[in-house]
Amino acid sequence: MGDTLQLHLETVRSINYYFGGQEHILQAEQVLFLLYSTALRTGRTSMQHLLNRVLSAISAPHRSDAISDCPASVLALLPADSDPLIALAHSKLHTFSFTTVPLCWRRLYTDASIAKAVALIEHGLAHPDDEDKPPSGTKRKRNRDAVQGPDSGLSGEVWIDEAVKVLDMAVIMAGAAGRQQMIDDLMSGLQSYLKHNAAPQPKRPRLDKDWDSFAIGRNVELSKLPMVPSVQYPIQSATAPSMRAFEMHMKTTQPLRIKEALDHWPAMQERPWSSPAYLLDMTLGGRRLIPIELGRSYTDDDWGQSIITFKDFMHRYMKLDAADPSKLGYLAQHDLFAQIPSLRNDIAIPDYCYTVPPPLKPPDSPTAGPVPSPELDEPLLNAWFGPAGTVSPLHTDPYHNILCQVVGKKYIRLYSPDQTNNLYPKGVEDGGVDMSNTSEVDAEALPNELEADFPLFRQAEYVETILAEGECLYIPVGWWHYVRSLSVSFSVSFWWN
Repeated sequence: MGDTLQLHLETVRSINYYFGGQEHILQAEQVLFLLYSTALRTGRTSMQHLLNRVLSAISAPHRSDAISDCPASVLALLPADSDPLIALAHSKLHTFSFTTVPLCWRRLYTDASIAKAVALIEHGLAHPDDEDKPPSGTKRKRNRDAVQGPDSGLSGEVWIDEAVKVLDMAVIMAGAAGRQQMIDDLMSGLQSYLKHNAAPQPKRPRLDKDWDSFAIGRNVELSKLPMVPSVQYPIQSATAPSMRAFEMHMKTTQPLRIKEALDHWPAMQERPWSSPAYLLDMTLGGRRLIPIELGRSYTDDDWGQSIITFKDFMHRYMKLDAADPSKLGYLAQHDLFAQIPSLRNDIAIPDYCYTVPPPLKPPDSPTAGPVPSPELDEPLLNAWFGPAGTVSPLHTDPYHNILCQVVGKKYIRLYSPDQTNNLYPKGVEDGGVDMSNTSEVDAEALPNELEADFPLFRQAEYVETILAEGECLYIPVGWWHYVRSLSVSFSVSFWWN
């Protein structure tokens, strides 16, 4: 198998030499590592063979690779001395806004992280019982500013915990620039190792001895949930409408609650996201890192952000029986499925996302919506996972949205674009951040608390619904919406235009 893959590598590099160009290089590497990914799943190649191929790829980048724009003195340290390269690239990432960071620094952060992870894995494979000695060229040091908590995946094989952390930081901090397939394959290799070779874990308390599923199931009555608002102005609903029927509805520019839309998703059945055990297994025993929001809402003064392990997130935030705003953590608007492709296989893009929306109203129209956003080639996917009480404040999205509810229930209130003047949009805040898509009004406040500062808000007309498991909500572009989780909740949004 190794000789065959080596031949593939030499062939594609020869072809790329004549073609030239970064795009062809990345395509060739993706093909090569897709072969390795398949081989890993079928057991036809060893982890060490994969590590050799990874090191070969990052040690000899093509001359048109963006990483070549980094100083030669810097590249000379790769892959042997990864720590100072990660520190250097990290400083560059914070010098620019993310969209303006030169690609070479994102590539350097990613490749140096991969090199460090490879060194950790090689050391762990060679010395599985010698966890306290880091491999040459790396420093086994916990970055508690980035990964918090007393239970940050330090049990069991520490080298696996460290390697996963380093790789996930490359995804979160640098977008895994050009190396997503390579990182996915390393994660798959570690998953396979844990399945077949890992030593028994020391006995530790489970998240909960009876916590085999989240407290909120598909058949829980709304009356048993705390703080459930009464629905007075319900959103129109339909049961699994045809594509034609959905396109006809879009012409009304009204939202639509869609029932029985997700029953075919594996996440609802054989690979249930309602199972904490399944989610932990899909995240390498909870070792994967995730970015979370801390606090009730991003408009609150005490709101913050953190990066923690999935296991810590489950321990700290997902066992809450009552919503305490000071103890809320929310995985919000994160492309979890690019980071963890195995979860992407549990869902499907709704067919409705491939319909053609009606044109936006002219800017001079009294009910004009948002300025058109750039056209998307594919829908944008984001995950929303948290306990009861998490809130998305009143805001608008730049695209049409199909919000799919996989676990738990959410209360959602929507306002048409023609109500904008009653909703007090924010403006440009300190630092130049445009917050005009977010309302100044706290939709959870009592009416008498809003009267003095926002007298027009009580005049704003709205529709509302409680979105249950297996249901979707179509939110037309430009519609204001406020969302509150009534229980443990896992949702997926699909933006498209």
